[in-house]
Amino acid sequence: MNNPNPLPAADPRNPLADVSLEGLPQSLRQAAARAGWDSLVPVQARTIPYLLAGRNMMIQARTGSGKTGAFLLPMLARLDPAKPACQALILVPTRELARQVWQEAEKICGEAGLRTAAVYGGVGYGAQVDALKQGAHIVIGTPGRVLDHLLKRTFSLEHLKMLVYDEADRMLSMGFYPDMQDLQRYLPRRAIHTCMFSATFPGPVMQTARQFIHEPEFISLSADHIHVAETEHVFYVVQGMDKDRSLVRLIEIENPASALIFCNTKARVHYVSVVLQRFGYDADELSADLSQADRERVLDRVRRGTLRFLVATDVAARGLDIPSLSHVILYEPPDETEAYIHRAGRTGRAGASGVAISLVNRVEKFALDKIGKEFKISLEERPIPSDADVEAVVAERMTALLEARLRGRDKLQSERSRRFAPLARSLAENEDELPIITMLLDDAYQQSLHAPVVIQPSGKPAPEKPDKPEHNWGRGRRKR
Repeated sequence: MNNPNPLPAADPRNPLADVSLEGLPQSLRQAAARAGWDSLVPVQARTIPYLLAGRNMMIQARTGSGKTGAFLLPMLARLDPAKPACQALILVPTRELARQVWQEAEKICGEAGLRTAAVYGGVGYGAQVDALKQGAHIVIGTPGRVLDHLLKRTFSLEHLKMLVYDEADRMLSMGFYPDMQDLQRYLPRRAIHTCMFSATFPGPVMQTARQFIHEPEFISLSADHIHVAETEHVFYVVQGMDKDRSLVRLIEIENPASALIFCNTKARVHYVSVVLQRFGYDADELSADLSQADRERVLDRVRRGTLRFLVATDVAARGLDIPSLSHVILYEPPDETEAYIHRAGRTGRAGASGVAISLVNRVEKFALDKIGKEFKISLEERPIPSDADVEAVVAERMTALLEARLRGRDKLQSERSRRFAPLARSLAENEDELPIITMLLDDAYQQSLHAPVVIQPSGKPAPEKPDKPEHNWGRGRRKR
């Protein structure tokens, strides 16, 4: 059967030659000099010709690879400083990234007469409104706050020429999918040059991308791989007694669409599944101790794609085929080296990329190093996220969720809410009442982000209703 929505080919149609700094127009060379560049990094040399040509692209490049310059520099040739209107919109997942991209845009584009504005949640509207009303040519912002400004009519996209989705995988995992959909209503009814940059393109991201970018071409510069199919192999060294907490912190940061979590024993499977359930995740276990009825119940959810986290042993997971599996997590290295290949191979299928994450203590790291050498796998060590890292990510998500919910309220609901304004002010001013506020935020977060809803490849919610709310990559708010 032919796929009605084929994934982009691993190589662009009619490929363009890489460009050097010397081969760019003079205005772009001058901007590069202002930014302190003495040459182009690979992502810039490879992708700038496509952006100058106005081709819709999906570009896979690691964070810190120079991709910001790759989409900012071509704007000097594509935008008109004489027209005081938003001509380029750059959507990013966090306020921190919005500030970083804005600073780079000021450096590269400012002296060319292109005005920039950064808009993001968690701060007041005044300075952002002023920057927009002055006729910012380039607007960088989080989807929710950009949508707020469009609703308030503080700027429009009538003259938009370029649309960039930066760190698309993180943007979707932050819960911005509904806002990204709503933004489509404000785009001009004409072709817009659109590009999507992401460190990874898991299957759900590839499918979801078609709702936002028309007939894209694909380029990958990740670790010199040019194919769409790719599995990242990542490991974290953690203290043995802190593995369960480390797992939770990783899930909070990664926010995977779905994950298969491997343990070596039935007892460990049960322990990990209980930890995840107690933390509020949609998790279940699969081991030889389950009754046949329970096993069939779990397998049915796996087959329907309605279970977000499955914790299992190698034996229990044998023969399972989980659709669109974005992450495999090894809570501990396997007893047999070959088992790592079978575990990691569960993700990155059907032309998509995936992530295989290993949690190891100092002793287990030797076993993982042996696996990497035996199978010639490049294993990347990353620092385990801290509590502060999790708090920052959760704060960003919660701000987006609350702002989206506020936008959805009608006048009567807003009037009803004002009854609580004095109480809210009183709670905010009283340090002793902080536990009440944190409890309310935590409850809202759990209900919104950990109560999943399945989104089919078509982008429409699945019609069936499982035993629990289902999950999707565009989680951010549930259908009312």
